[in-house]
Amino acid sequence: MRYPSPLRPGDRIGVTAPSAGVADPLRPRLDFSCSTLRDRGYEVVVGDCIRADRHVSAPAADRAAELTAMLTDPTIRAVVPPWGGEISVDVLPHLDFAAIAAAEPTWLVGYSDISTILAPLTMRTGVATVHGNNLMETPYAVPDGLVSWLDIVTLPEGASVEQTSPGRYASPGFADWVADPTITTRTVDRAGGWRRLDGDGPVEVSGRLIGGCIETLATLTGTAFADLAGFAQRYAPDGLLVYVEAGEDTAFSIARRLHGMRLAGWFDAATAVLVGRTHAPDSPGFTQYDAALDALGGLGVPILADVECGHVPPHLPLVNGGQATVRYADGTGRVTQTLR
Repeated sequence: MRYPSPLRPGDRIGVTAPSAGVADPLRPRLDFSCSTLRDRGYEVVVGDCIRADRHVSAPAADRAAELTAMLTDPTIRAVVPPWGGEISVDVLPHLDFAAIAAAEPTWLVGYSDISTILAPLTMRTGVATVHGNNLMETPYAVPDGLVSWLDIVTLPEGASVEQTSPGRYASPGFADWVADPTITTRTVDRAGGWRRLDGDGPVEVSGRLIGGCIETLATLTGTAFADLAGFAQRYAPDGLLVYVEAGEDTAFSIARRLHGMRLAGWFDAATAVLVGRTHAPDSPGFTQYDAALDALGGLGVPILADVECGHVPPHLPLVNGGQATVRYADGTGRVTQTLR
C-alpha cells in the first residue's frame, strides 16, 4: 500500500464535486466549511466542478478531469468533495488511473456516493483513501472516542490511531444549513452501541480495510473497477475487513445487493464484515439486520452491525487499504488502524 504524505500547515486542499454540486443557497455553508480548513492552516483550492445546475456538478468527463488533475497536482495534498450525490459512477471510465498511480499519492476523502470512487481508486492503484465525513460536515465537533478525517490525513506512514464507538448516535434529519451555515454542533441523542449479528461473545479480528456504500458499490460488481479478489491477493494475504453500509434502500433491496456482492466475491477474503448503522427503512417482516444476515450469515466470520461508518452521524473514519484490528465486547467496538 502507498500512503500520502501527512498534511502540514500551509499545504493545499482541493475541493471538487465528482457527483452532486452545491446549490446557491448552500454556498455559505461551503464557504464556512472551507474556512474551517483555512483555520487549520491549509490553503483551499475550489475547483470549477462545484455548481448544482443539475443532478451532477458538470459533465462526467469534466468531473473526472478535474479530480484527476487535483490528485496528480504535487501541490495539492488532499481532495475532499462537499458531499456525495447519486451518479459518480459515470466518472470512473474517464479517470486516468495510470496517471494517479504514477503521481505522488494524494489523500481523497468522502463517503456515500464518493465511495464509488474511493474503493476503486484504492483497489486499482494501491493508494490509501479515507472513507470519512465530507467537507460540509467537517465543521462539526467530533465526539469523544472518534477522530476527524483531518486527524487521519496528518498521520505519517506507520502511525496508528484508535477509535472507540461513542455509544450514541443522531436521530434522522438534517441541520438547516441555509438558516445557519455556521453550525458546528450536532445533536447525538440516541443511545446505542455495536451489535454482533452472527452470534454472541467478544471479537478480535484483523485485516486490511476496504468498503463503502452498498447501493453504489453494488453497481461495480463484476467490473474492472471492483477487483476485490485481486486487491486481496496483492495487498491483503491475511484477509480483508470489509465494511458496508446502507444509505436509503429498503431491507429487501439491500439484501439483494449484498447477495450480488457476495456472488461476485466481495466477501471471499473477509475476516469480518462491518455493517454501518443506518436509518434506511426496513421491509415488511424483514429488517436491515435481517438483510445483512440473509446475505452474509453463512460466511463463517463475525458480522458486526451499527458501526459508525455510514450515513448516520457521528462518523468513524476508515482508511481504505489501512491495516486494522477490530475489537468488540458488550456493545462497545474499538478500531485500531495502522498506515502500513
